Amino acid sequence: MATKQTIGTLYTYAGNYQAYKAQIAAQYSGAQLTVSGEGEFKMNETNRSEAFLKKFPTGKVPAFEDNTGLYLFEANAIAHYLSNDQLRGATPVNQAEILQWIEYGEREINPATTTLVYPCMGILQFNKNAHEHAKERMGQVLQLLDNHLQTRTYLVGERITLADIAIACDLLLLFQWIIEPGMRNAHNHVTRWFVTLINQKEFQAVLGNEVKLCEKTAQFDGKKYAELNRQNQPTTTTTTLTNEGAQEGKKKKEKQKEKEKENKPAPKEEVVDPVDVKIEDETDEILADEPKQKDPFADMPKPSLNMDEFKRVYSNQDTATVAIPYFWDHFDKENCSIWFCEYKYPEELTQVFMTCNLVAGFFQRLDKLRKNAFGSMCVLGENNNNTITGIWVWRGQDLAFKLSPDWQVDYESYDWKRLDIENEQTKQLVNQYLLWEGVEHNGKKFNQGKIFK
Repeated sequence: MATKQTIGTLYTYAGNYQAYKAQIAAQYSGAQLTVSGEGEFKMNETNRSEAFLKKFPTGKVPAFEDNTGLYLFEANAIAHYLSNDQLRGATPVNQAEILQWIEYGEREINPATTTLVYPCMGILQFNKNAHEHAKERMGQVLQLLDNHLQTRTYLVGERITLADIAIACDLLLLFQWIIEPGMRNAHNHVTRWFVTLINQKEFQAVLGNEVKLCEKTAQFDGKKYAELNRQNQPTTTTTTLTNEGAQEGKKKKEKQKEKEKENKPAPKEEVVDPVDVKIEDETDEILADEPKQKDPFADMPKPSLNMDEFKRVYSNQDTATVAIPYFWDHFDKENCSIWFCEYKYPEELTQVFMTCNLVAGFFQRLDKLRKNAFGSMCVLGENNNNTITGIWVWRGQDLAFKLSPDWQVDYESYDWKRLDIENEQTKQLVNQYLLWEGVEHNGKKFNQGKIFK
């Protein structure tokens, strides 16, 4: 699919949805793109340095440096440069339509996103009028997109273009924080389009294999806002006056100011569209400096089984001859455990594809568990007669889901049983689920599987 190769560096902080546009475009075009890591780029330091500002006068990210000496800022411009002809549009009409959607995202979607999502992140103070205005605007955006996509697979033409990439990234935070299942059902065409995109391998290479969709609309986090606000307050120093004359003069000035204040007419209240207010550049700073949550596994002994290494072996080597022997050779029975799970309500399951979506949703909400866990979930049976079973491995001897509230949404829908690794039947069962061969439960045979890694 690649039509050109570009070697360059994208400067940004982790989790910047604007930077995702350029990264995803590069995945489709085949452009060779290096994304700055923590050691190479530090928000509020690197982008304020003389060398950075000489290349990028705005001091904003994302910013892109080509190996030929080209310097670009603004996310959509960078994404356009890193795209190929298919993404940019094959005809002048297509190009104009793509630009139309990119502009629409900037002017309609992003202002609503910042007003609705940033207070939930603790970045902005909650404003009821602004919130209601933005909520109404978001509804208009979703309805417009839903109408447009009712008879279309993509926004422009029959293939993915930069319009799809840009709008999907602009909507990302809304789908993660605000647009709960009821809203998604009410706008099923735009939801189908969004889910289709985030499951493309080019999107997953940037966003991860599972994007967690909102289960319940988030609310303003006043405590987090107060904490972040304190962290970003400038340090002030106080000078104590020891000269009595100076203190007296200060008192007179204060009295004079009070008099002036009493006689001064009240200023007229400024009327502003709350959604169109420009978000200060400090927003990026707060996002980049947001404190990381403590790892729930931090206090546990480090197991001899290197989970990342096992996943690499499992993904890239033959399962039967290499991955399975590697697993049993390195498994740490003192610091890891193996669990079998079974879905509690198989009578409620109908179409196999819907059951698979249930598993995908489960995985989405466990993203931060990946570093310390591995799972093989299998859908068994057929339409209107299927169930879900799985084998999981993680650090510790207890149910990992109880370590974090973020992991407790779905696990209670399954029965969990810790397996005895000294039992030969356990090894056979684990091998079957790693191979997806011979997997059977209650008369239902393997249909398809999904790996959590």
